[in-house]
Amino acid sequence: MSTARGVPFTVVTLDNHLVGALQRARDQLAREGLKLDLRVHVAADWEQPEELERLERDLAESPLVLVTQLFLQDQVDRVKPLLERNDDKHDARVCLMCHGDLAALTRMGRFRPGADEGKWSPAKLMKRLRGSGSGGDSGQRQLRSLKRARGFLRFIPGSAQDVRVYLLALQAWLTGSDNNLAELMRAVSLRYAAQRFPKLESRGLPELVDYPETGLYHPDLPSPGIAEDAALLPQPVVGRVSEAIGTAPERGATVGVLVMRSYILAGNTAHYDAVIRALEARGLRVRTAFAAGLDTRPVVERWFRNPDGSAAIDALVSLSGFSLVGGPAWHDAEGARAVLADLDVPFMVAQPLEFQTLDSWSEDPRGLTPLETALMVAMPELDGAVSPMVFGGRAGSATSDSPDAAPLPERVEHLAERVARWIRLRHTARKERKLAVVLFNFPPNAGNAGTAAYLDVFPSLHALMVRLAAEGYDIDVPSSPDALRERLTGEVARSTGTQARVHVRIPADEHVSRERWLNEIEAAWGPAPGRQLSDGRNVLVLGAEFGNLFVGLQPGMGYEGDPMRLLFEKGFAPTHAFSAFYRWVHEDFRAHAMVHFGTHGATEFMPGKQVGLGPTCWPDRLLGDTPNTYIYAANNPSEGTLAKRRGNATLVSYLTPTLARAGLYRDLLELKEDLTRWASSPSDELLETIRTRAGLLELEGAAEGDEPSREIARLREQLLELEYALIPT
Repeated sequence: MSTARGVPFTVVTLDNHLVGALQRARDQLAREGLKLDLRVHVAADWEQPEELERLERDLAESPLVLVTQLFLQDQVDRVKPLLERNDDKHDARVCLMCHGDLAALTRMGRFRPGADEGKWSPAKLMKRLRGSGSGGDSGQRQLRSLKRARGFLRFIPGSAQDVRVYLLALQAWLTGSDNNLAELMRAVSLRYAAQRFPKLESRGLPELVDYPETGLYHPDLPSPGIAEDAALLPQPVVGRVSEAIGTAPERGATVGVLVMRSYILAGNTAHYDAVIRALEARGLRVRTAFAAGLDTRPVVERWFRNPDGSAAIDALVSLSGFSLVGGPAWHDAEGARAVLADLDVPFMVAQPLEFQTLDSWSEDPRGLTPLETALMVAMPELDGAVSPMVFGGRAGSATSDSPDAAPLPERVEHLAERVARWIRLRHTARKERKLAVVLFNFPPNAGNAGTAAYLDVFPSLHALMVRLAAEGYDIDVPSSPDALRERLTGEVARSTGTQARVHVRIPADEHVSRERWLNEIEAAWGPAPGRQLSDGRNVLVLGAEFGNLFVGLQPGMGYEGDPMRLLFEKGFAPTHAFSAFYRWVHEDFRAHAMVHFGTHGATEFMPGKQVGLGPTCWPDRLLGDTPNTYIYAANNPSEGTLAKRRGNATLVSYLTPTLARAGLYRDLLELKEDLTRWASSPSDELLETIRTRAGLLELEGAAEGDEPSREIARLREQLLELEYALIPT
């Protein structure tokens, strides 16, 4: 079949990153007289029924088909039947780097994987070339062997030449520049569908443009932006960050950045370039490096170390979204941790949106999809990565006018600032570092100032203060844990009627002028300064300073008796006091780092996306870019994961004592479920059920004159006390 636009050539692949390069390669071939009707299908788009219909139609109409990088079973189940159904319609079907069931459907002349045609059968040749290794090392060896294999295969007659074309296609895809992809499509078209191009003659297999397996990248270098000598990298003008961290301009801090070679060769680098520019705008030197495979250890050794083996960088940022050692198909967390422990710098993995568009991410309350979360957040966490953040990704679908990646400017600025602050912390002398420790009420709103699950907070905090002072931090350490507790929650606090001493009073007018999200907060809580932690004229910040250490009490979530309501009120906002507390820590106290002390606070549970937060998500707004360490109970990995992913936190775990939480059971659990239903669907019938059940359990219900909401709140408080009571294990 041929159309007005040319002979259909369908490409079915995992993601979008080569679509722009394929389109430019098609245009290059058209200028040379080889007209192809390029039809690209990306697995990430298959949730849309119309995309599956288009896939079925194009595989039935296209004589030339290329399938790559499909490994998941649901992808195989969608594509395999379509390939088998249209077997007689395909002049050539090239299946590269796929699940075995798809690779076996390759059809290139006499090349049929699995067929046995003697000593020089294509199948046997491919088996010899694959070898027996596994993992990243083997993949790199196989990649290097492609060039050698194509060279010796030219001397083997017959069907071995089909293997040679297959290897050319594989090498061209792995080095997916415009030129090499054009040569791939030309070779497959003219060798296997020559009858469809009667005016063109095959000119033999070309030599592809060769690119280094590892190297450096910068957008100001000559196209494609690659160098193999660090001296060729442009030097940025040293700006405010280098001065802020006290680093001399000539030895400004250096950030190591890891990127994917395939994106560079495809000219699909706008999202990378934006991050590089944002880092350089802060006076940071950026050394961006890539590898041909997914094992980046050789990159670290070659480009991010000094000759003596010490780290040549102050922070390491991966923009690939993948693990340091491995990717979707395999993962070596132990190998990655060994490299990172020796390098001893902060390691952040930022997420490019590979399997959805920027618009779909913006609209999706989940943020990242489950697949993206598993590959780009969970696996890097096993390496030791912190501060996950989306920074860019697919601007449009494979059929749109903008298939290449684009940056999210606001997210890019946050990422660059977050990196800069980690470096600032690293370069600031200990005696000058300002730390903010955040304490909680646990359980929420139960009147327990400075408490946490299974942690004796004040003795633990006092021990930390003693250790910090001994290691050079400028901290005024109280004489004992009891003295520390008294300073924060003693007579001074009681005299003001607050749970801890009032450290700062922020006038309402000042709060109004400085609060970035004032409209949203006032829509939920009324005019500033609000009723929570307010004296009617000021917003109150609770806590005390001990030299360069501020110990503050996190404000309540907002609803007395229903502290978890914000979890379910997606359009809601924290109180004036809650937002003002974190603003004061960041902008007035100017903390170099925060420590959230114990399990757990409320910030990471605020409204927003589940993973891959955006600018409208409250945890991201409140915590900002200040480095955050969270002291968290080792027995609560699920909520600890939320603290890491939604709270920009590096977790430091503590063991729990030999006690267990009592929990709820039978009628108590049923009452809790009734109270949960009441929060979303109150009714007279449900209220009567709650009262009856509470009476049987001998729980105190309504006081005289109480509204039903107050009665429900009183029951919630009693259930919390019962649920979190400690019992011996």
